[in-house]
Amino acid sequence: MILLRSIVFQIGMWAFTIPFTIISIMTFPFSPITRYKFISLWAKAILFWLRISCNIKFKVNGLKNIPKEPFMILSKHQSAWETLAFQKIFPPQVWVLKRELLWIPFFGWGLAMTSPIAINRKAGKRALEQMLKKGLDRIKKGFCIVIFPEGTRIKPNEIGKYHIGGAWLAKQAKLNIIPVAHNAGYLWPKNSFIKKPGTIIVSIGSVINTSAISSEEANKITKNWIESEMLKINV
Repeated sequence: MILLRSIVFQIGMWAFTIPFTIISIMTFPFSPITRYKFISLWAKAILFWLRISCNIKFKVNGLKNIPKEPFMILSKHQSAWETLAFQKIFPPQVWVLKRELLWIPFFGWGLAMTSPIAINRKAGKRALEQMLKKGLDRIKKGFCIVIFPEGTRIKPNEIGKYHIGGAWLAKQAKLNIIPVAHNAGYLWPKNSFIKKPGTIIVSIGSVINTSAISSEEANKITKNWIESEMLKINV
């Protein structure tokens, strides 16, 4: 039954994604925020379809911690699920991501319309300069910024290296950090076609004020909070 449900989800997702992407490309003349609000309907629709087809729900703790002004989200990365759910949970946002994702047919084309901060990871110091320049531009346009500090999806109960880039960008851009933990990897594992029924838990931490601490300290506080929270929500 789980395999059948996963097949049904995949078919429905692509049947919706292809025509929606074509329509999304037509929003190009509108402002970035307007484009985002329209394109994020795709993620919300896919989350609904995921609940109907695979019986995957989610619960959010700490909604009161979300600021009203733009901020930096530094989050655990276990699944493709959080890239969808964050669009429903948080205000308009952009992601720092590798530019190659924008080359994926349909999905990447729609993603490009959401004003992401796409960087060339092989560019070294120049990549940081690109990230800061684009990040400041997105903040002025009213977006929050999402970075997965471990850089890639990590399996449940594993800890990756927390790269300092996200904390550094938050410090340079004068943004507060909101740390986020979740256990989506149990139900929608990394690179897995199979999606298991259940309820994903998302925990949103208190604001980490970057004004009086170094990037290194902000990164350490973020890691400690996320990993301690993961011990509470792991199933």
